[in-house]
Amino acid sequence: MILVKFILEIFQRGIEMDKKISVKVCLGTTCFVMGSSNLQELIDSVPKKYGDKVEVMGVPCLGLCSIDWEFSKAPYVKVNDDVIKEATVEKVLSAIDEKLKVLS
Repeated sequence: MILVKFILEIFQRGIEMDKKISVKVCLGTTCFVMGSSNLQELIDSVPKKYGDKVEVMGVPCLGLCSIDWEFSKAPYVKVNDDVIKEATVEKVLSAIDEKLKVLS
């Protein structure tokens, strides 16, 4: 019986983790120079606005500008699996709002 409760608790935590939105801000050189330094404010503002529904982190590089350097649209942010090109705080917050509507 204890094992069953333990398994159910792990399963429930997995479901809750799936509902959490992941935001990854690229802090690679190109993205940083092209404006991701301005996106670092998301690390403080998003938890205040959305609580524990959204997790924001800076990552060393998403590797997206190297795919097509000539037409780079840095800075890049990933909201779950969706890539935001030429990311701004407003674009990221809008993407988070859209994801939360789907989860509700």
